[in-house]
This record gives sequence, structure tokens and C-alpha cells, in this order.
Amino acid sequence: MKKIAFIINPVSGAKKQQDIKRTLPERLSQILDSTQWSVSIAQTEYAGHATLLAQQYATQGFDAVVAVGGDGTVNEIACGLRDTQTAMAILPMGSGNGLARHLHIPMDVNKAIDLLNHCEPMRIDYGLANDRLFVCTCGTGFDATVAERFAGNTRRGFMTYIRTVIRFVFTYRSLSYHITGEGLDETHRAFLITFANANQWGNEAIIAPKANLQDGKMDIIIMSPNALWGSLPLAVRLFAGNIDRSPMIQTLRAGDILLQRECAAAFHIDGDPVQIGQDIRIRIVKAGLSVLVPKP
Repeated sequence: MKKIAFIINPVSGAKKQQDIKRTLPERLSQILDSTQWSVSIAQTEYAGHATLLAQQYATQGFDAVVAVGGDGTVNEIACGLRDTQTAMAILPMGSGNGLARHLHIPMDVNKAIDLLNHCEPMRIDYGLANDRLFVCTCGTGFDATVAERFAGNTRRGFMTYIRTVIRFVFTYRSLSYHITGEGLDETHRAFLITFANANQWGNEAIIAPKANLQDGKMDIIIMSPNALWGSLPLAVRLFAGNIDRSPMIQTLRAGDILLQRECAAAFHIDGDPVQIGQDIRIRIVKAGLSVLVPKP
């Protein structure tokens, strides 16, 4: 019998999602195949706890560890499972759920649990920004500034994020960036730059439509400083999955680059703001993480 551990972040997501987490043991007993899986459940108690728990489960030879939370929980558990044979699974319970959406994991918790009864492991890439892991995206500019403000808001959810965007979009000043590595030597003034391993920020906001989790490369999305004046068409393209066709967007591809910024501005990793310095080496580690995904 295979061993699976569920690591629950009790505070991620909206109130409805937090209520669902309290019923998780009952849902697992009703839906998860007990002839296939032996279950353990743990709750996080502080930032970084999920990483330590995931490392312990991997050391104990667990076959899978399930992130029950949002993108931050997924990131922490990926940090604990990277470069091991223990697979990560996801019960999406956050605000964006970017990796889960890219992997076509159901947003409905019961369907996501049932998926574990007929899934398969897949090796995917992960990224490092100055040795800090990201699985979906990292970046600098306007979106990172919004992430800072959003993180300090007591209310969560998509509408809170949109209100934060509207509040700061007209006062934000674009910065200058220099990108070098793998034949690249370019300077850009940009509204934002996203380094994408997966295709989206979350909530089906598809910032990198052609991003591939298994190609050893990241898509580097550079948004023009004039993006504000084309914000409505850009927003439509973002959710339609074709933002890369906009003249406001330039896309580069590389596996290992150095980003030099004119100042130590905001930066995010998988949507969470971090303090990381002015110059950042960003690279992709190919096939460094195992995840459970739907069978084709």
C-alpha cells in the first residue's frame, strides 16, 4: 500500500475554503481509495512549516505529499520535495491556484481527492531565483508591487486582488532592467517582467501561454511601460490566453539568466513578496520535482 500525507494550511484561502479543510478527514474517508492509500494528516503552524513536514515525509519514504492550500503552500511543499522521488499532489484551496490550474487539477475539492485514485506521477521543472524556489512564476515590477500590498491585506480572494490593482495602477513608475545570459544582453524599461515556469499567475490569468513545465526553459514576459494605456485589451488577452500576441508584450526564452535592476524593488515568488536584492540569478532546474497529475 502506498503512503500519502496531507499537509493542511489552515489559514489559506477564503472562509469557505477554510471550512472545507475542517471536513477533510471525513471527505478522505468517503472518497479516497483506502485499499490504495495509507493516509497521514498534518497542519502547518508557522511559515516554512510545510517545507519541514514535507522533508520529513520524503525521508520516511512516503509516495506522495498533498498540499492542501494555495500557491504559497504548494511552494513550501515543493521546497521540501524537490530532487526526491516523493511526488507532490495538490488540493487547491488558495486565491490563485496557479500550478493546479496549469496541471488541470479540479478546483472542486471532492474531484481533486478522487483524482488521487487514478493519477500518475510526472517530473516537472522548478525555478530558482537567487536559490529561492518557484514552481509557477517569479517576477518584478507592478505585479510584485501589488503582491506586497495584497499580502498586507486582511481580506483575501480575487476581488480583493483586483481592488489592490486598481488602487496602485495609476501611480506605479516603470523601472529599467538588464537581462544577460544564454546569448541575451538586453536592457528594457518595463511595467513588469515575469519569469514563467508554468503558464499563469493564477485564477486563469495566463501570462505565459506557451510556458512548458518540462522543457528546461522559462518564458520571460516583458510588459511595455505603456501597458497602462492598453490595460483593457491586455486584461482581455490575459484571460483569453493570448497575451503574447499583444504588441505591448515581448517574450524571451532561456534556462539561466542574470537580472540586474536599477534599484532593489519589489519581487515576488509564486505570488508572495520577498526581499531578494538588486541583482538576481534566475534559472530552471529540469525535471527536479515529481507531481501527481490526471492520467491522459
